Amino acid sequence: MFYFLSKAIVFLIMPLSIFFILFLIGLLVRNKKWKKYFQVLSFVWLLLISNSWIVNTALQWWEYPYENIGAVDKTYDVGIVLSGGMMAPVPRGGDHESMGPNADRFTQAFLLYKAGKIKKIFITGISMPNQMANRTGETRQAAYLLTKWGVKPDDILFEEQARNTRENAVNAQKVLTQRFPDASYLLITTASHMRRSKKCFDKIGMKTEVYPADFSGSSEPWTLTQLLTPSTGALYEFDALWHEWVGYVMYRMMGYC
Repeated sequence: MFYFLSKAIVFLIMPLSIFFILFLIGLLVRNKKWKKYFQVLSFVWLLLISNSWIVNTALQWWEYPYENIGAVDKTYDVGIVLSGGMMAPVPRGGDHESMGPNADRFTQAFLLYKAGKIKKIFITGISMPNQMANRTGETRQAAYLLTKWGVKPDDILFEEQARNTRENAVNAQKVLTQRFPDASYLLITTASHMRRSKKCFDKIGMKTEVYPADFSGSSEPWTLTQLLTPSTGALYEFDALWHEWVGYVMYRMMGYC
């Protein structure tokens, strides 16, 4: 129930949904003062969430800080990779895998493994129903790619039932504490997703260290055009960040993190 309710709420309060709701109120309200207020407010909101500098500043504030592999000062028994957007769907008849926007999650796990920083890789997360039915879910695809890149098959584990971050943590605990009691764990996920993820694992009593991946914030200098011109790219990045903020608040309310 929580899964479906959370998806419905997220849809209603997504950035563009808020814009359309405010604009629609501005169209429907009869009072001229309030009509103008809501119409102006809707476009101010749109300008703010499509401003590259504002969005980038928010991302840098929220994302976990970048860490070099060389700075990881110990070897962990298991690297836990949270799936979601790591692999793109393969077209019918396709003969090879295609990486998704969050592929850096398992790519960083591979680099950590090759550097001797993690001994095993555990991937958790469900995929689309048709992929699950065909046994071509992104978790399996990522595991397959890792073996092609040289990771020993015995060093890769996965589960395909977790539908959200809470279930990622719960399912990981069920599998790993049974297979590897008293092991050390390194949590690997998108930098903007790490706060909620880490707290979910903490909440169920599973101790992890973190290694963020897939950064969106940039420290590169900005041009005047970037500062002043609305950007569809910024709108896309803010939508993902807002989704994470909403998820964090909802998880706190539910006691999941």
